[in-house]
Amino acid sequence: MSRPGFVLEVDERTPALLMHQGEGFRLEKLPMGSRVIYPPESLPGLRDVDEEIRKALAAPVGRPPLSELLYAGMRLTIVFDDLSLPLPQMQTPDIRQRVIEHVLEAAAAKGVDDVELIAGNALHRRMTPAELKRTVGDRVYRSFFPHHLKNHDAEDKENLKEIGHTRHGEVVEINRRAAESDLIVYVNITLTPMSGGPKSVSVGLASYRSLKHHHNVQTLRNSKSFNDPPNSAMHHSYNRMAALLAENVNVFQIETTVNNDMFPKQMDFLNKREWEWNLKDQAAFLAVRRANELVPPAKRRQIWHRTAAPYGITGVNAGAPEDVHPITLKNVLRQQLTEVNGPSDIGIWGLPYICPYNVNSIMNPILVMSLSLGYLFNMYQNQPIVRPGGVAIFYHPVPNEFHSVHHPSYIDFFEEVLAETTDPVAIETKFEEQFATDPWYIHLYRNSYAYHGVHPLYMWYWGAHALEHLGDVIFVGGDRKTTERMGFRSASTLQDALEMARERVGSSPTITYQHTPPIAMADVR
Repeated sequence: MSRPGFVLEVDERTPALLMHQGEGFRLEKLPMGSRVIYPPESLPGLRDVDEEIRKALAAPVGRPPLSELLYAGMRLTIVFDDLSLPLPQMQTPDIRQRVIEHVLEAAAAKGVDDVELIAGNALHRRMTPAELKRTVGDRVYRSFFPHHLKNHDAEDKENLKEIGHTRHGEVVEINRRAAESDLIVYVNITLTPMSGGPKSVSVGLASYRSLKHHHNVQTLRNSKSFNDPPNSAMHHSYNRMAALLAENVNVFQIETTVNNDMFPKQMDFLNKREWEWNLKDQAAFLAVRRANELVPPAKRRQIWHRTAAPYGITGVNAGAPEDVHPITLKNVLRQQLTEVNGPSDIGIWGLPYICPYNVNSIMNPILVMSLSLGYLFNMYQNQPIVRPGGVAIFYHPVPNEFHSVHHPSYIDFFEEVLAETTDPVAIETKFEEQFATDPWYIHLYRNSYAYHGVHPLYMWYWGAHALEHLGDVIFVGGDRKTTERMGFRSASTLQDALEMARERVGSSPTITYQHTPPIAMADVR
């Protein structure tokens, strides 16, 4: 039986606590009385994953068995989540590979020979051939790539199809091949409550015309938490689009969930509570930290991004998206949710190297902002862990450099847009159309491995709710000029950051440290 989540109150017996800091980590002592939110311990993985997949396909919820939906002469499209999930990447075989192989075996048994596989990458960069191969496995890759295993292209006008408009006037436009198929099978990994369900097809296969209806400042400001769907305007838009899709396309959703085993055995101390570290854990911590210090940054980055998580699969459910997803969410929250009594004046988060958009590359300043204010800040339900007007402190060496994989639009956004304004509304009004329609950005998105031109703006919008809620944002270890350009402050040490925060919230603030990863979702009451 796994232990539930836990909120620790720091006292004189509390050891120094581990805080992630990019591709490294450090130990810090917190002031007496501070709270520390720990996730529930990892749930046990399913004993026989393949058997659970077979059961899910044979007894789905809200749909006939998959075998009854397959027939000779049909057009079948299998869509799967791109490499932004899960984080970190999982050890092979990837659960998407295992599910896809079962679906293909069922299709072959029914004589289905018109099959396409599509990565649902929306406006993310295309997956490389090596990444596709790692995700779907060697056998599927050799059978389908390159003609029948592809990335979605949100700018391929001829291969997009408008389904219609929601009652709110939102355009629903998705990949034409999928839209004109007799059946879409979507293979999902739901890592947090933000993902899966109505989001899968309506976002993963969408065009910019569709995505802009929920990836905008007004919608994101009114999404009180991206991980609390009933209170998220973004999810309300997903639901409307999914409802329209359900009237026009046949979707069979397969959703999977994972436990919190995010780090391999040699780094198992990262999965544990600090006061439970044994001598082996302490030695491992010292060894990894020392190795981190000795290895050049580029090599260190490569090592960490090649580190795969030994996730256990905690659930496989299939059927109608609207029926499957509630079951999936229960599984996710069972693993991640920790009840917390009220918000604090100051919230502290350590930012790891893990990010959906920096796979195998440096996390540039815009992604640091998105991960901190858009993702970690939103790891809650009901209300934020920081009160309105409070201060967020993030541990990350905010860099002053970019990597070419992130597309020139990121560099241009930082150098040109943020030099003029950091206000999300002003950015959206003046710059979004320019970045979204720039021919060079579109060319690189379609033909290279670059993000869509509008992507850095969307990453900035992700922090819109947090920016409106908070009184101050401080990065410990961040490059001073870079953080100032983004409108934030930097501090050399945690103690300096706390002193700076006290200037805004008073001399005796309440403090909460959300200890993640592994993923902890705060249920703030």
